[in-house]
Amino acid sequence: MRASFVFSEVITGLRRNITMTIAMILTTAISLGLLGGGLLIVRMIDKMQLIYSDKVQVMVSLTDDISANDNNCSSSICANLQRDLQGSSNVEAVTFQNRQQSFQRFQQLFQAEPELLRLTRPESLPATLQVRLADPSKADVLVKAFTGKPGVKTVDDQGVFLQRFFGILDSVRYAVFLIALVQAAAAVLLISNTIQVSAFTRRVEVGIMRLVGATRWYTQLPFLIEAVVAGIIGSILGIVGLGLAKVFFLDSALSGPIASGVLPRLDLLDVVAISPILVGVAVVISAITGYVTLRLYVRL
Repeated sequence: MRASFVFSEVITGLRRNITMTIAMILTTAISLGLLGGGLLIVRMIDKMQLIYSDKVQVMVSLTDDISANDNNCSSSICANLQRDLQGSSNVEAVTFQNRQQSFQRFQQLFQAEPELLRLTRPESLPATLQVRLADPSKADVLVKAFTGKPGVKTVDDQGVFLQRFFGILDSVRYAVFLIALVQAAAAVLLISNTIQVSAFTRRVEVGIMRLVGATRWYTQLPFLIEAVVAGIIGSILGIVGLGLAKVFFLDSALSGPIASGVLPRLDLLDVVAISPILVGVAVVISAITGYVTLRLYVRL
């Protein structure tokens, strides 16, 4: 098989159906960009699970009178609570954080929200006993045991909040994957139509080739390569779009949570890491769609 002829046919086909080729490339880029966005969310969730897996705590918020008058947990009620917590099974450490320390932590977390910081006063935040557990999955036992005790305002399991937060991220990921699937279906239809139109416009040349002994595979290969090339170009555009979205949108939109350590930073290396997956998906979908279209709808 003469490679020069095959590649010249590929270039001719891409130029001859330039509008449909561009539409196919753009649709593929959008669908793969959405798929890449979903994969980046997966990587963010994985990073967050690594960060928070050993930091999940139970927060025992103290009543207003203790928060206002006890700066070092020296009162009898606070000291008894701390001692009881330290003596509980599954508890590794108990740390007291007074109202002023809670406010400083609040300022650190929300430094990107000046209006919220301006409206918040130290008096609105309670002193807390922060409990680190050996097995965070059994936090509900501690929550039930200390809820309602003297000096306790609320008992909150951070693991419950994280599960809800991860659930929201999962929902966003599934929504992005669903939209990507719809776009992928549009890309598949465009690839199929482009191949059929390309084959129709070159039916005379292909017919002559078959008459002089060219095999069916030899005449169909250029159309298959056209689909794969368009898919690869679309995947590259999708990857570039992801990188640009990361630099110019995500970094600024999530700068506050990232700076305070609430969310992990996504680097360009994360985009690079998922790039082979996107290129591979583009090649596989384009090749399979092209092959099926040629076998079912095109007689060359």
